[in-house]
Amino acid sequence: MATAANRKGRTSNLGERRKQPITLKTLKPRWKRAMEELGREGLVALYRQMFLVRSFEQRCEQMYQQRKIGGFLHLYMGEEAVGVGMLAAIGKDDYVCTSYRDHGIALARGIASRTLMAELFGKVDGLSRGKGGSMHFYSKEHNLLGGHGIVGGQIPIGLGAAFSAKYRDSGQMSLIFLGDGAVQQGAFHECMNIASLWKLPAIFIIENNQYGMGTSTSRSSAVQDFTSKGPGYNMEAIMVDGMNLLDCYSVVADAVAVRRKKPKPLLIEAKTYRYRGHSISDPATYRKKDEIERYRDIDPISQIRSLMAENSWLDEAQAKELEREVRDEVVDAVNFADESPPSDVAERGQHVYAE
Repeated sequence: MATAANRKGRTSNLGERRKQPITLKTLKPRWKRAMEELGREGLVALYRQMFLVRSFEQRCEQMYQQRKIGGFLHLYMGEEAVGVGMLAAIGKDDYVCTSYRDHGIALARGIASRTLMAELFGKVDGLSRGKGGSMHFYSKEHNLLGGHGIVGGQIPIGLGAAFSAKYRDSGQMSLIFLGDGAVQQGAFHECMNIASLWKLPAIFIIENNQYGMGTSTSRSSAVQDFTSKGPGYNMEAIMVDGMNLLDCYSVVADAVAVRRKKPKPLLIEAKTYRYRGHSISDPATYRKKDEIERYRDIDPISQIRSLMAENSWLDEAQAKELEREVRDEVVDAVNFADESPPSDVAERGQHVYAE
């Protein structure tokens, strides 16, 4: 259980880790255990997923500028370790629910890049036949209960999935991703209370990228350590380094192993950072250049690439070949979306309301 004292310690340690990228010498025991559990094949696969998310988002930015994508667009660049690492630690039957910054979560859940890009293009071959767009990725097959455009709107839905799992004694978990801005919403507190009262298998994951739209958390929140919210609801709370894939994976893997046998909720605060503005229309002029550069120095993708090279798991030639394959996949996704037919006007009322 997080206390005031150890929460403060975790925050301090997190800051120290950020000054020095992870290496074989700085590996903590649980990170080393995570590497051993994943093995070379598993870690390379997660590196590929993170690189896919980054490449996909970069291409989305370009497609928006070319007016192939319209509406809102919230990019995940910089936060890849959170979604990829944490979703790697759960099963295919577990539930996932997230906010409007959902591209990376959907890719990490294993949904094809072609299908996602077609959805962004508003095409019939998209995940929701072009009706959902950027903020509303859903997949029954992957138990992805949606990206949600209303701040905090996904939290009660993810909680409902946790209640269903507990009621059916299915052993499933529900991972509920939310941004730091959603912490101030009443739904967050109501759901935390219910989850703790009923001992539901829900993991609340605050992706704290330190800005709610253009407002720093220091200006919007009376506390900067969101793990302090956990003890108020008699809930365990853990802070993780959201720029560190191994930290994100190991914490969720350990939590899930315990909670499948004995359900109870958990609050995780992942300290991370987004390289782009809140949305595609946000130039992020409220941030200083040196702040962004500090986080680029500990880029989650570069850290894992360097770590694997140091461990002789992925040399430069292998990394470049993998990255080339990923870029080709994203180009293919764009071509597929471009060639996909638009959603027919006549069917736009279908699958919206129940019969």
